[in-house]
Amino acid sequence: MIEYEIQRLRSAELIRKAEDYRRGRELLRLRRAARKADGDPAQESRAHTHEGSRPRIPRTA
Repeated sequence: MIEYEIQRLRSAELIRKAEDYRRGRELLRLRRAARKADGDPAQESRAHTHEGSRPRIPRTA
């Protein structure tokens, strides 16, 4: 009987975690949609820049 209760509690916790994850994903999706709807062209171009990343020149052996 105790194992059943433990399994039920674990299942409920996993369901809560999954719901929190889904809410977070939905929030991000809504934020992105709001930014896109604002129509800020500079924001879109900044999203795909590689500033600060390592140089693209290959190292010599």
